Amino acid sequence: MEIRIGIVNAPREIGFETAQSPADIEALVADALAGKAPYLKLSDDKGKMYIIPTATIGFVELGNDQSRRVGFVG
Repeated sequence: MEIRIGIVNAPREIGFETAQSPADIEALVADALAGKAPYLKLSDDKGKMYIIPTATIGFVELGNDQSRRVGFVG
């Protein structure tokens, strides 16, 4: 699954792919935003760890892995 996280006062967002389920990610984000955790901790498919302070989260976008089409869109 593809994840994009917007950071407050930062011009770029964090984007990566993970094997975690959407329900697991939603629960982690909800706990962080509810004040139960001071940071959001996620990992990607390659083993990298992302730790984002809860106060700086602007948005979290979850999407499915889709293969990119080649060619013209009509």
